[in-house]
Amino acid sequence: MLLLGGVAFAYAQLGTGEVATETATRTVTAGRGTVTASVSASGAVESSRSRALAFGTSGTVERIYVKAGDKVRKDDILAKLDDAAAEESLSAARATYNSAVDDGTSTAQLYAAYIKARNAYREAQRTATATVLRAPFAGTVTAVNGAVGGSSSGSGTSSGTSTQSTGQSGQSGQSGSGSGSGFIDLADTGKLQLVGTFTESDVSKLKVGQAATVTFDALPGVTATGKVTQIEPVASTSNNVVQYPVTISFTKVPKQVRLGQTTTVEVVTGQAENVITIPSTALSTSGGTNTVTLLKNGQQVRTPVEVGVQGAALTEIKSGVAEGDQIVPPATSTTTGTGNQRQGGFGGGFPGGGGVPGGGR
Repeated sequence: MLLLGGVAFAYAQLGTGEVATETATRTVTAGRGTVTASVSASGAVESSRSRALAFGTSGTVERIYVKAGDKVRKDDILAKLDDAAAEESLSAARATYNSAVDDGTSTAQLYAAYIKARNAYREAQRTATATVLRAPFAGTVTAVNGAVGGSSSGSGTSSGTSTQSTGQSGQSGQSGSGSGSGFIDLADTGKLQLVGTFTESDVSKLKVGQAATVTFDALPGVTATGKVTQIEPVASTSNNVVQYPVTISFTKVPKQVRLGQTTTVEVVTGQAENVITIPSTALSTSGGTNTVTLLKNGQQVRTPVEVGVQGAALTEIKSGVAEGDQIVPPATSTTTGTGNQRQGGFGGGFPGGGGVPGGGR
């Protein structure tokens, strides 16, 4: 019995020591430094100036001078239609117009004939010109959606800023309209941007002109700089999440960056230097009031604080906390111990322990 009693006393002392260690107050120290707040979103690299080009008239494709990836200058010829019919119509319209000019406009009837011939000649000129597809600006061909011998519907040119896929689609040469792609897609790769979707809480912190940093999923360690140039006023909703498209224009683009690459953009929304800081996890907010728990003379004191810039890691404290103060972070739900502790008296854990007085389970 004496032996069992000594073992029970030693075990009880061991358990007490473990509990005391576990309940020791954990604190963090208020310091001084720089706090940066930011918001982020994902997006893809696209050109801020891109166009889906199409012939201005219908016809059969006779020649294509470029392929995807080619760089072109403004007014370079990209493709041509068979212009035999257009040239014949132009010649006939020119002859009629010249005859009308020779007849003069001395009477109402002659004047009307002149106007009709002039307009027909101008229309024939436009049709002949439309058989040639030229680059409206210097850029890179991002897609050729047609082939020699195919037909052009002459659906006109659509424009936009969406990134076009690079490569030749092998279509019949018609100007695409449903997908937004043209006979040839052209993008100015010297003017790049991305459109990120920010949550409604984050977009309220954004302003046009704010600086942004862009990282690339496929280019570890490569970063680009940019700025917020447009915040869409109308939100889009997906899976009950309200988001706003925000355009970020690049101000400095590394050479490795390509159209279509996926990115993460981070926009700095606030910064405070040489201020009192605490870990953001040490701050509690309830009912719009911010508080921290200070450790003063061994006592925990709940203290209201005025918060400045809030970052992911650090938060600026304008009042309520001084540099060097010890702060008790909010408790976290963790389970520790050796598993040998017992509630109540000792017993059950050793052979014959059931016979020890006070040996509750």
